Amino acid sequence: MAHAYDRSDLPGSVAGHRMSRRSLLRGAALGAGAVTLPALLTACGSGPGGDGKTITLGSNASDPVPKKAFAEAFQAYADQSDGRKVKVNTVDHNTFQENINRYLQGKPDDVFMWFAGNRMQFFAKKGLLHDISDNWQSYTGFSDALKDQSTGEDGKQYLTPYYYYPWAVFHRKSLFAERGYQTPKTLDEYVALAKQMKKDELEPIAFCDKDGWPAMGTFDYINMRTNGYEFHKSLMAGEEAWTDKRVREVFDTWRRLLPYCQPGANGRTWQEAATSLQKREAGMTVLGLPHPGAQFPKGEQADLDFFPFPAINPEHGQDAVEAPIDGFLLAKKSKNLKNEKTLESAKDLLKWLATGKAEDIYLKSDPNNIAVSDEADISQYSALQKKAVDLVSGAKQISQFLDRDTRPDFSSTVMIPAIQKFISSPNDVDGLVNGIERQKKTIFASD
Repeated sequence: MAHAYDRSDLPGSVAGHRMSRRSLLRGAALGAGAVTLPALLTACGSGPGGDGKTITLGSNASDPVPKKAFAEAFQAYADQSDGRKVKVNTVDHNTFQENINRYLQGKPDDVFMWFAGNRMQFFAKKGLLHDISDNWQSYTGFSDALKDQSTGEDGKQYLTPYYYYPWAVFHRKSLFAERGYQTPKTLDEYVALAKQMKKDELEPIAFCDKDGWPAMGTFDYINMRTNGYEFHKSLMAGEEAWTDKRVREVFDTWRRLLPYCQPGANGRTWQEAATSLQKREAGMTVLGLPHPGAQFPKGEQADLDFFPFPAINPEHGQDAVEAPIDGFLLAKKSKNLKNEKTLESAKDLLKWLATGKAEDIYLKSDPNNIAVSDEADISQYSALQKKAVDLVSGAKQISQFLDRDTRPDFSSTVMIPAIQKFISSPNDVDGLVNGIERQKKTIFASD
């Protein structure tokens, strides 16, 4: 049974380990981030108009844990609906992201999974998303701030949010206990711990960037810890120069950490990095909650723990937390949605997914995310989920992630190759930031 909590008198705090969404999302930067677009995804629609009862859904949940959890949620919807069913088209997560633009302009599924904020706004502005403002009139359990993250520049709603997850530094409790490792709160303590892990013949930091986005989380945290959230927001908006000494300091600090990171990161997937943590080959890793969680077997998940990314500049401390929000949208160019009955069915699915019950079903099988609905039942949350709720609710600022906080073309064509170049050749920071700034000026002047 779903539980609602009245937290109007608890700004920025936790009641029953449920955060205030208004507090959680207040001040969060809206991000854009699309990606390179080499080919179309293949939709699985049943032809123009569909049959009115079958809803096709494009899924990026290709890993076993979320794939199973979504299958259970969609089956639960079908079981309680009047003959409706969801036909899922699952595509590898990174392939989905890399092809999303052409997919939405081609022959998309009726419903698809995507991200809140400017990453959603980008496609709404291009006319590729279906307006679901009428659905939002009946939604309950979502804060105004969460609604803002689901709203386009035209004031209409396009996304039904489903869950969020924080980024942090993950590790194994048992490993820390066995070795006597202490949780670092500052960068110097973090480096000292990494040095000790190296002496203990561990890879201190499991590190990866083959997928193009994982290392962005480390950049964001070093930037926000060094220069603060407002600078992060302005930098992502193209309002600050990448040649600024503050940006150079970010890369210089990161260069200090690279000797303690797994070598060959540009050839390693996030799954491989998370698995090295699970196998005790590495001591720590900077990822989002679902990433290491999905690689830990059920019997070992209680051993997974995290701490906030360490403080660098005392002025900013550990104020900011990255906590991206994912959800569901309707594709404007779906031929099936031209059929009013299919459109009604697709909107009905979104209404159901907006309920606490729907989130409860999903999270029962995937405890690596946090529900967005205030009506979700959090009584069964794991200790790790409760800690994640506390982390985000205690944050002074929330970011969405580099590739969600900036323009899609800048993220994909400039920042992915720039960060990968830095990882492989970290000594030419001047050349790196000059190249980023030159391309940034061209891209941000293109509107």
